[in-house]
Amino acid sequence: MKIEDHFRIGSVLKTKGLKGEMQLYVDFDGLDAINFNALFIEVGGKLAPYFVESIKYNQKNSAYLYLEDVDTIEKASILVKKDIYLPNKLKPKKRKSDFTLKDLIDFTAVDENEGELGVITAIHEYPQQLIATVTYKGCEVLFPLNEEIIKGIDVVKEIVMVDLPDGLLEIYLD
Repeated sequence: MKIEDHFRIGSVLKTKGLKGEMQLYVDFDGLDAINFNALFIEVGGKLAPYFVESIKYNQKNSAYLYLEDVDTIEKASILVKKDIYLPNKLKPKKRKSDFTLKDLIDFTAVDENEGELGVITAIHEYPQQLIATVTYKGCEVLFPLNEEIIKGIDVVKEIVMVDLPDGLLEIYLD
């Protein structure tokens, strides 16, 4: 099971009760619309399959989960703070209107002055803004994703045109 073949839906927050129930933090919008009877939990860098006995969505980003064979607080405690995944084939297709800046992962960033910077490998969410990560000339470079910097997005060619502030790249390359 490769993590690349799966998408993250959330993580186990804590146990609840003594019979293995777990509270989840769900950070994937629309999870309640996906029909699944198994999921994968990252344990030791690998994905371990678990069958879902029941899942209840109680709030927007929260759910309660029972897994088969996880019937004690001790078994559930091992899974606390672990990420949860589903296979990519279950991921709903996005409409163009659903596209967000978080979807720019794997897009190629092209600066108006420097040319191609590289592929966006990660997008970090901070309270004020989103930050993109690319590897440029062997160095990891971070830059904000906002209206001032993004000059255009070609969804078909998967290219995002940016105009980075003067001196930003030099900070990372020196």
